[in-house]
Amino acid sequence: MILWFIGTSVLTVLFVFRDNEFDYRYLVIGALLPDAIDLCARGAWVMHSLLASVVALSLTMFFTKRNRPRRKKWLAVPIGMFLHLVFDAAFARSRVFWWPFMGFGFHHTPLPTVQRGAFGLVLEVFGALMIAFVWRQFGFASTAKRQEFVRTGKLVTKTSGQVKHS
Repeated sequence: MILWFIGTSVLTVLFVFRDNEFDYRYLVIGALLPDAIDLCARGAWVMHSLLASVVALSLTMFFTKRNRPRRKKWLAVPIGMFLHLVFDAAFARSRVFWWPFMGFGFHHTPLPTVQRGAFGLVLEVFGALMIAFVWRQFGFASTAKRQEFVRTGKLVTKTSGQVKHS
């Protein structure tokens, strides 16, 4: 599943943080990272544990300076990782989620994304609808708006240049 994690993480950050300077490109990377890495391990592994997201957040805080654009940009990656855990319901698999505190083994636990089967397709449709909402809300039909997003990672409305919140 890709669209589900992109849609849920972008809309969550959009409505919770309300930050015009947030870099959504890094958020999407963080939201897709757990499945991308654990897919190589052929199952839910370290990236689906809370520890991986906490370590990513800690490293970001340690290696970046306070109140700097670089920190703000890189914080989006662990935020995306945390949101992935939430929207993947990773907490439902205690042995993996709390690794290594509940034991070191993973016992070949399949990725939650893979286990969902047909329901995963339903979630992908909802993810596509969320992305379509963002596409329309922020004027991505315009090539210039899409290029601006690729260059800056910021979401600005079609008219005002600011994130529009109701």
